[in-house]
Amino acid sequence: MTDTLLSAIALMLVLEGVLPFILPAVWRDTFRKLVDFSDGQLRFIGLTSMLVGLLVLFLAHHT
Repeated sequence: MTDTLLSAIALMLVLEGVLPFILPAVWRDTFRKLVDFSDGQLRFIGLTSMLVGLLVLFLAHHT
């Protein structure tokens, strides 16, 4: 279980690093826009991200 969790965290870090590595200006502009969002908007984005992630995990393990 620990190996799987560490692999998942490592993959998340790799994926999160792609945009700032490839397109730093786009990443910076996107981050600036996110800072201006309200708490409710950020929570909605976080919830949506978690639900999509859970859906992908469910589909990956049940196909």
